[in-house]
Parts: sequence; C-alpha cells; structure tokens
Amino acid sequence: MVNFKEDEALKTLNHSCAHVLAQAVKHLYPNAKFWVGPVVNEGFYYDIDLGEEVVHDEDLAKIEKEMKKVCKSGKKIIRREMSKSDALEFFKDDEYKLDLISGLDDGEITVYDQGDFTDLCRGPHVDNVKLCRNFKLIKHSGVYWKGDAKNKVLQRIYGVCFETPEELEAHLQLLEEAKERDHRKIGKDMQLFMVDDLIGRGLPMFLPKGYTVWQELENYIKEKERKLGYLHVMTPCVGTVNLYKTSGHWDHYKENMFPAMEVEGESFVLRPMNCPHHMMIYANKMHSYKDLPIRIGEIAHDFRFEASGTLKGIERGRHFCQNDAHLFVTPEQIKDEFKKVVDLIFDVYKDFNITDYRCVLSLRDPEDTEKYHQDDDMWNMAEDALRDVMNDIGIPYTEEIGEAAFYGPKLDVNVKPAVGNEYTLSTCQLDFCLPAKFELGYVANDSTKKTPVVLHRAILGSLDRFMAYILEETKGNLPLWLAPTQVKVLPVKNDDEALLAYSKEVFKLLDDENVRVELDDRSEKLGYRMREGQLQKVPYLLVLGNNEMNDGTVTYRLHGKQETTTVSKEEFAKLVKEQIVSKAFVS
Repeated sequence: MVNFKEDEALKTLNHSCAHVLAQAVKHLYPNAKFWVGPVVNEGFYYDIDLGEEVVHDEDLAKIEKEMKKVCKSGKKIIRREMSKSDALEFFKDDEYKLDLISGLDDGEITVYDQGDFTDLCRGPHVDNVKLCRNFKLIKHSGVYWKGDAKNKVLQRIYGVCFETPEELEAHLQLLEEAKERDHRKIGKDMQLFMVDDLIGRGLPMFLPKGYTVWQELENYIKEKERKLGYLHVMTPCVGTVNLYKTSGHWDHYKENMFPAMEVEGESFVLRPMNCPHHMMIYANKMHSYKDLPIRIGEIAHDFRFEASGTLKGIERGRHFCQNDAHLFVTPEQIKDEFKKVVDLIFDVYKDFNITDYRCVLSLRDPEDTEKYHQDDDMWNMAEDALRDVMNDIGIPYTEEIGEAAFYGPKLDVNVKPAVGNEYTLSTCQLDFCLPAKFELGYVANDSTKKTPVVLHRAILGSLDRFMAYILEETKGNLPLWLAPTQVKVLPVKNDDEALLAYSKEVFKLLDDENVRVELDDRSEKLGYRMREGQLQKVPYLLVLGNNEMNDGTVTYRLHGKQETTTVSKEEFAKLVKEQIVSKAFVS
C-alpha cells in the first residue's frame, strides 16, 4: 500500500487535490467553511463545516463530478504572500481560517489561488488543477473540530490522487482487497464480535464463536508459557491512583487512562497495564537469588482511553486483553531470559506462518524530559544491555529514538500486514526503573539485598489485536484448530428421518472427539446452507445423502475448494483430529 506522506511528488499532488475538493465543495455548498486539508498516509482529507448539512454516501459522487469540472478547467495554481493583517481581512468571515492565522507570525502567510477559489496554505502545490484529475473520494466521517468533543462536528472527506489512471486503478483494487480483509467485515460475516454505542465505543463484545477463537488463543499461549516455567495469576482490573503514582504511570500516562473514580475517600482507576499489580505480587514475599527467574504471566483485561478517531474494531479498542508477563531476573540472567522470550516470539510466529516482520530497538529521546523517567545512568545501562543482548544473539534490528516505554528501552517486533501500515505485535521491554520504585529485592548469594531487573513481555500483544491480525491475514480462513466451527454436517434432505438419524450419528462421532461440529438440518435448500457455511469460513462442509448413509461414509469439501472427497466417517474423524492436534494449516 502506498504511503502518500513519504513520496514528495505524491504528497504535493494529493495536497493540491485537497484544494480541488474544497473548491468543488464551495461550488456545491456556498456557505461551506474549511479547517485543514492535510496529506495523510492513506491520501488526503479536508475538514469542512457545512452548517446544518451532513455529507452522505451518495453525495460523494456529486462532489466528484464537480471536482472533475474543476480539473477540466485547467486553472493554474498560483502562490501569493500576504501580511497577517491582509490575511485576517481576507478571511474575516471564516472563523476557522482566522484561528489558523492567529497562530502564525507576520511574513509567514501564503495563499494559493485557483480560479474562483483561494485557500490559506503553506504549500507546495502542483502548477495546474488538471494534474489532479486522477482522483477518487474514498469515504467520509464526522469529526470534532480540533479533536475536542466540546467543539462543533465537521465533515471530513477522504480521497486519493495519482499521476496516472493506471496507478489510481491499482490503488483502488488494493483498497477493495483491504475491504475484503477488514477484520470488522469478517467478524460480522463470521459472527465473531460486535460493538454497540449503547455499550460504548471501543468496547467490543465477543460473541460465542468469537470467544471460542479467543479461548483457543488463550489456551495456546498459556500452554506454551507453562512449559517454559511461567506462573499464571489473576489480578483486578482496577487499582488505586497511589499505585500508579508509585509506578510513575500517573505522571507519564495519565492522559491515556480513564478518569479516576472516588470511592470512600480513595481514588481508583481502570488499569491501563498490569506491571504495578505484578510488582506487588513479587513484593508479597522475600525472594532468594535461587528463586529467580520468576516468570509471572496473565491474560489481563486492560482499559485505555483511546481517541475515538483511532478506534478500529478489535484491533484498537478501549478494552483489550494483554498476553502479558513480567520476568524478575538477576542482571546475570538478562541475556538468557531475553533470548528465551525472543525464541518464544519466533516459535509462535512459525506456528501462525508469520514471516513479514522486522525487529526494532526502541530507545528514549534524551531531549524529551516529559515522557521519560529522568535517570541518565539507568537509561544508558538499560539501552547498552539490550543492545548487547541483541548483538550477542544475532538478531537483525533497527533503532528508533523516542519509541521506548517511559521506564526503559524495548524490542518491538513489527508485523507488515497484508493491507495497511505495520504495527507492533510483540514486545519485550527491559526495566531497571519500576523494581527500584517498588523497592523490590532478593537476597543475593553474598547475603546482601539486591534489586531484580524486570523484563516486560507480550508475545501475542493483545489477544484482540492478534485475532484481528490473523483474521485479516487469512481472510477469515482460520487454521482448523482455531476455527470457531470446524465441521458443518449438511444432510441433503431435511425430511428424511433415516438420513437425519445418520447425520446425528456423524455429528456425535465428531463431537465425542471434541471437534467443534454443527448440524445444519434446517428446512432451507442445500445450496443456501452450503453458501452460508462458506460465508462463515467453516473449514469442512460434510454433505450427507443416501449413498453416504448406506455406505457409512461422508463426503467433504474444504473451504475454498470445489472438489469433494468421500471417506468413511471413522477415517474422516481421525483425519480431522490429527489436523487439529498438529495445528496444521489445511488447504
């Protein structure tokens, strides 16, 4: 997918097309006023005040038609400089432009003219509006002015523009592919999860089939962790404000938390992360160096107040469940434990066939005194230790300044999904800070008390985001072991008692083997039931007729395939069971 902000020529073209959009909107809605129209990773948008009017889907075609007229006019785009006083006078009837101008120094103000339209802008732009003719408006939404819920809602219209029609068409095909892969569409088709504004934005609810997938992921990762010596715990979803003041999250992360709740003279917050709780579990008793490493794991419910514009299904919500763990180690154990975490990450990636990723060493920005805990010696020691470990175990990585957690550097494993921009899936963070803040200790072999080092790590990241990633990578065609319904039994005739009895016999055979099987004996036609099974991405559809009943066989079709195979019912049960146990990718 193209990143419009990284290609300067494309960036200039799209910013110019944003002005074409504004000009067309002004023609159609003479009272329209304009806030900002920047280029973003996905193209461009413009935020517009249309008064009492609201843009609907059908309005985009009307606006596109007017934009084509603007482009066909061939008007030159001309840059002009203005004094601040002249700019204030020129835009005196537009409170949005006046707000922008008020933040500028005199002598910095430029406008761009294109025929009957003039807009405040620093540029640059292409020379002529006809260069913007290969465009498409993509979507629209309502947004608060300046992102503040107290302000008026503006209409945001998104679009893309390319130099050639061929490039535009190729991009639009990618967008169609992205729609088909969007986990929100897949989740709806497969009945996995739902959201409802009455519950709250960013608070997804997992339906029975979605929760089945969720539980399979939970069981999968917890079993791997148990074999590596992790001890699983359960901790509450709230904590006192004092807990987060002790950890430092209150100072560094407060804006991302839900507001505090006052109860019986004490302040509580929904927890945004689990580190403080796990620190207190470690502090519950004194430890010897012989006890370390101690690996505390939890599938933990967390809450963060994400901006409404960033919410996206189960990929990014205000409630999510982290595959979290904290490893309490001696300094001498850092390298071995860090390597084991990395090995676990790549072992999981192998199981899920994840191959397109890169490792990033995320470091602090020394100039940012607000975001990061201030202790130069601690940071230098932690960053050098993590860099040494990465080099010693031979993992290729890049370094990014300003991406560390507030308490320490980290390894982020960023995946490149089939569509969209990369994001972090797994992470391992090195922390000398929080153990000291919580006064954690262990008795060393010389009988002195020392402070442990903590590795914060999340292999699946959050189960929610990991599920979204896998759904989009597979287009919902989950591996058999993970599929919510693994087999669907479809008797050809619904009113044949003997055939229905045989279908129930096949169902019981599979159910006794703990296969997730459904019997669809509704009165709908077979073709309808098969199409529904395909829409729900059921890996195996079993079609049972008189031949199968008489021979004790089943005829199955793999999802996405046309050919069918007939085997004995016992042979099929064995086949499916083996594939589930081996976690094979069936195709």
